[in-house]
Amino acid sequence: MRPQTMPGETMTDTTLAPKPLFALSIVVPVYNGATSVPTLVEALAQLEVPGGLEIVLVNDCSPDNSLEVCRELCRKNAVALTVVNLARNFGEHNAVMAGLSHARGDYIINMDDDLQNPPEEVVRLWRYAKENAFDVVYTYYADKQHAAWRNLGSRFTNWCADHLLDKPKGLYLSSFRCMSAFVARTILIHTGPFPYVDGLIMQVTQNIGRLQVQHLARAEGRSNYTIRRLVRLFMSMFLNFSVMPLRIGTLVGFVMAALGLLAFLVILVEAISGRTPQGYASVMAAILLLAGVQLIMLGLVGEYLGRLFLTVNRKPQFVVRDVERNARAMPVEPQS
Repeated sequence: MRPQTMPGETMTDTTLAPKPLFALSIVVPVYNGATSVPTLVEALAQLEVPGGLEIVLVNDCSPDNSLEVCRELCRKNAVALTVVNLARNFGEHNAVMAGLSHARGDYIINMDDDLQNPPEEVVRLWRYAKENAFDVVYTYYADKQHAAWRNLGSRFTNWCADHLLDKPKGLYLSSFRCMSAFVARTILIHTGPFPYVDGLIMQVTQNIGRLQVQHLARAEGRSNYTIRRLVRLFMSMFLNFSVMPLRIGTLVGFVMAALGLLAFLVILVEAISGRTPQGYASVMAAILLLAGVQLIMLGLVGEYLGRLFLTVNRKPQFVVRDVERNARAMPVEPQS
């Protein structure tokens, strides 16, 4: 007989969850990583993970020859390796979601392809999450080897996340994170075109740990994150998981209306007392300020409506062109 639930309750049937084929999956979005990915895969392949390890490389339509490099690694490497090739560039978080959909580990670690996170930290992160039964573990750095403007942007984003995502205080949202298969399966239910992985995680669980790891300087090249990409990522966090921006706009509207009423009363008193109201410049400044606030709010509402329109019309979160697995990654039977 099917268990009954009370109104407002939901039920999760964990018996339907597929048995993991590996103890650990490592998902790596690849973009302009042709020179760094071989070194990363070689280091990851040397890790000893009881229960098995698989690597999932997601080529986010990289303009260099990353796809050919990843496929060559897949064919020649002894470790279980899967290459997911996206049809076009969707962005890092979309690529992570694509990688999660093909990962088959009991725990899944997400890391970048730039070698700034030492591969030897992977096992320590996995063990920490497993031994403490955390759903998710985020890493943080004693000394972050990024440009000053990137570090400033990260601090601002984390401050906003404290207020928008119900994020535990002091938690740093790093892209080097470990999550359980349960969390990965749950966030994959989200199919919207503007995923923000950290926001989805916060909606699923608060059983989150943090672990300090080493952060290395970039060995070569430069970050793929431009200011435009960072702004787009910030907007996904800012708009997709909270109505706080609309509430802030309402509050600003009340404040501006109160100031306008106060200015009107001052002008009325001047007119009654026989004095000609002065201040053409101040009137124009007030008009421009109010018009600016109105346009900002219209743009904010328009952004919400635009995202809703694209979601309703099922703009894809990602499109996989093809998937290649080597023999070790083939789903024959679970490893013991």
